Amino acid sequence: MKKFMNQPDTMLTESLQGFAAAHADLVTLHLDPNYLVRAKQAQNKVAVISGGGSGHEPLHSGLLGYGMLDAVCPGFVFTSPSPDQMLAAAEAVECGKGVLFIVKNYAGDVMNFEMAAEMLSCESATVLTSDDVAVENSTYTTGRRGVAGTVIVEKVVGSLAETGADLATCKALGDRVNRRTASMGVALTSCTVPAAGKPTFQLGEQELEMGVGIHGEPGRRREAMRPADEIVADLVKAILHDLAPASGSEILLLVNGFAGTPLMELYLLYNSAARLLQSHGLIISRSLVGNYTTALDMAGASITVCLLDDEIKQHWDSPVHTAALRWGM
Repeated sequence: MKKFMNQPDTMLTESLQGFAAAHADLVTLHLDPNYLVRAKQAQNKVAVISGGGSGHEPLHSGLLGYGMLDAVCPGFVFTSPSPDQMLAAAEAVECGKGVLFIVKNYAGDVMNFEMAAEMLSCESATVLTSDDVAVENSTYTTGRRGVAGTVIVEKVVGSLAETGADLATCKALGDRVNRRTASMGVALTSCTVPAAGKPTFQLGEQELEMGVGIHGEPGRRREAMRPADEIVADLVKAILHDLAPASGSEILLLVNGFAGTPLMELYLLYNSAARLLQSHGLIISRSLVGNYTTALDMAGASITVCLLDDEIKQHWDSPVHTAALRWGM
């Protein structure tokens, strides 16, 4: 294993310190417990907080800032943050209108965020993201996994919160976006957790994992490598089966990389997915391509489709200023 690191047990802290230094205009880092907040704290709004195991950057720290998150709790690699982290982050940014947690559906994340919510003295609510259509249950979850669709939920809800909307309204929109979003991924290689020092699973030179999770969890099946159009067709078929969109529906298409796949290949996947979705009568009116929900060094990608309406489009298009997303400002 070759990685840029000093010691596995200091890697997260050093990375967080580097992130905070590089984006000092946007974020402030607190250590012991670890959490990040906006450099300029917002006022008179619902505080939107997310987090999870590290290794998925820029999710979630890269989405901290105006128009998205108020605080982020990073756990160790592929490990849930602790309730103490979440409680400290929430108390640091709550400003009178309550706290909304956005939580990916993994058992540790769900349990720890629930514990933090119980300890909070202010009103709180949770949006649970569960956009992965690959499997109903896996190593880390009970029910569908939360994956790249989380980015869309955080963008849309973050925008609504900036308008001063109340907690119930923000939660309702987050739940609606989650219901209207579906994702599925494919891996060409495993990822390597630094502390483990070896790949999480093994794939042959001509094998892929269809429906893989963002921690390297097994997908629907392992199969022989095929042309990209055929791989995309399987991903899109599963997504359309789940969403069952009517012809003429407007959609957002997100092609997300797992960090080990070149942008050239991601745009090729976008081209293939776009042609296929358009052939089903769908209108791609919004799009995003890049590494947003990664899996350390895994080669692979996921496709996400969100069924749009006027309200979701409005908040997707609204200004955002974070390390990973900056537009309209």
